[in-house]
Amino acid sequence: MPERGWPSCLRMKQTEQHAQELFREQCRRQMDRPLATRIKYGFCRTYKPVLDDAPWRAFDSMVEYRAWCEAHLPDYLGFKRAP
Repeated sequence: MPERGWPSCLRMKQTEQHAQELFREQCRRQMDRPLATRIKYGFCRTYKPVLDDAPWRAFDSMVEYRAWCEAHLPDYLGFKRAP
């Protein structure tokens, strides 16, 4: 039956099913790769301003750590206190 004659809800369901099938096939292909390769390409390393600028930091208390985060880290990193 031509796609044009199908109700839109059926076309959408077929599209979702097709997307799920493609995703499952991609997962199967990934599982065929060696573990080391999957780990190597499975993580996206992103520079985090301020956090990545020093090899390590130490704080005497959690209060001191939280105050440092609020004073130095950009909001988008998610280290600020929740309202």
